[in-house]
Amino acid sequence: MSSAVPTTARRRLTRTAALLTAVIAGAGLAAAAPAYASPEPAEPTFVDGLSQAVFTKNSAEWINEEAWVESDVDSDRDGKPDLVHIDVSRVPETNTAGLDVPVIMELSPYYAGGSQVTNWPVDHELGDPPATKDPWPAYVPTNRTSPTISRSLESTWVPRGFAVVHAEGFGSGWSEGCPTSGGTNESLAGKAVVDWLNGRAKAYTKPDRATEVAADWTTGSVGMIGTSYNGTLPIGVASTGVEGLDAIVPVSAISDWYDYYRANGAVRAPGGYQGEDLDVLADYVYTRFDQEICQPIIDELRANEDRATGDRSAFWEERNYLANADKIHAATLVAHGLNDWNVMTKNAAALYEELKAHGVPHQIYLHQGGHGGNPTDTMLNRWFTRYLYDVDNGVEQLPKAYIVREDKTLTEYPEWPDPAMEDVKLKLAPAATADGVGALAVSRNPSKAFEDLVDDASITAAQLAAAATSPNRLAYRTGTLGTPMRLSGTPTVSLRLAVDRPKANLTALLVEYPLTGSPKIITRGWMDVENRESDAVTTPVTPGTAYDFSFDLQPKDYVFQTGSQIGVVVLSSDREYTVRPAPGTTLSLQPFASEVHLPLVGGTEALNASLHAAR
Repeated sequence: MSSAVPTTARRRLTRTAALLTAVIAGAGLAAAAPAYASPEPAEPTFVDGLSQAVFTKNSAEWINEEAWVESDVDSDRDGKPDLVHIDVSRVPETNTAGLDVPVIMELSPYYAGGSQVTNWPVDHELGDPPATKDPWPAYVPTNRTSPTISRSLESTWVPRGFAVVHAEGFGSGWSEGCPTSGGTNESLAGKAVVDWLNGRAKAYTKPDRATEVAADWTTGSVGMIGTSYNGTLPIGVASTGVEGLDAIVPVSAISDWYDYYRANGAVRAPGGYQGEDLDVLADYVYTRFDQEICQPIIDELRANEDRATGDRSAFWEERNYLANADKIHAATLVAHGLNDWNVMTKNAAALYEELKAHGVPHQIYLHQGGHGGNPTDTMLNRWFTRYLYDVDNGVEQLPKAYIVREDKTLTEYPEWPDPAMEDVKLKLAPAATADGVGALAVSRNPSKAFEDLVDDASITAAQLAAAATSPNRLAYRTGTLGTPMRLSGTPTVSLRLAVDRPKANLTALLVEYPLTGSPKIITRGWMDVENRESDAVTTPVTPGTAYDFSFDLQPKDYVFQTGSQIGVVVLSSDREYTVRPAPGTTLSLQPFASEVHLPLVGGTEALNASLHAAR
């Protein structure tokens, strides 16, 4: 099709042809073609609402090219719009038969590798972080991403009639601009590529900007997919409201960078990366050839991330994509590991709630693994076929939630959290013996006693949860369950306690205590006691005065097994996640004025029945 035809017209004509193909396939007429040969030239083909691999699988026959897309931002401050380096792989029919195809894009700052970095020390008093950290070796850029950035996604999607675009994030590889760990400029990099694919931006064959190149082979309909940072960027691009981005699949992705590096005012690391922060990640992905131009920008990250108070600020809010959730219109298939302690589940749950609230087409896929883990190939195919090719395959009528259960069975639910979930309020009762285990029950214990715990960040949360007695934690358990109980959603705690000094970490764990064997931490949450009123405001604590502290734990979908007990453990510093001050801070908890809220399927009635069945 001639590039003189407007993009919108090309999208309409191609999608009409696709719908006709889908109708023919659905009627069984596609079987008339020999099973051993694809049509010449091949055409997009759909069976049971899924795109079929009817195009050549020989990558040597594909059209592969690279380009530099001009953005609307100058984040390296050199007086010129930043260029985004991309590569494209598409079927030969886009040249020989005038075929226009939609695009699946992965935007990443990782294609060129990463530099060696040093994390921030975390063994220091709260509010008093070190001013500097150890330097790291200079990064030596390589030419590894030109002319080919990556081959990921291509073998799956190009034979099915999609073009694949890889794009390097600002400050990485052959792209210009600077990395900002989720700053607005990084979203605008992806927006520029979507704009170019829709005829609204320029691109060049080389970074000298001498020769322009047009995307005259696409319908302009774009889907984005990726894991971790690569899954975070699609959310950021979607939050710009760019037209043409019709579907995204964020996998283990960040929706609010504050919730990646902070928690309710606490400086809190992603699991496995103690001491990492925005500046550290920017240093890691800063792999462009000019290793000097972005240093002032990264220095600004260090100056503004604020490891002293942990407060949310305008700086952090720029990295909160959910603040612009009303601009998201891309159909979104969220995927996340229920045991992902790197990008934690709050990022997926918060995004999913915004999608539901704004009427955006949505599904969620949750599995039992950790970081990463795509939805099934069928789910992805159905999603991209529906929203990039406009094939009416009925995805809107399917269940919204797909969870890989503990026995590895993929189970469908109408929505998530489960609509049968009800909030169950459980009250704390003091332990019968010092340093022992208190009760967690529906009824209120009238005791007004206080119980103490002494902070010691040298002891892990798992050790404290497993200890029969300990002066460094307080533990509370339900009776034994007589039937399984399913948790679906976000637990919260409300604790009345006093601290013997102005600053302290506060951590809560939700634990399963099995009949035999070691306890299992199901989820956890954190708070800085000076942020009891807001994660954006530090409010001083008067030592010895009791306050109410309410905060969330990470969302989960989990089944407590028959014979186990549900437990809540309260501690101060969490060795693996929080800043680690010297031991000795004493927290005094008033159990009768404290409670935990659990989102349990079947609610209080189901829990009482389960506890009764065990007697």
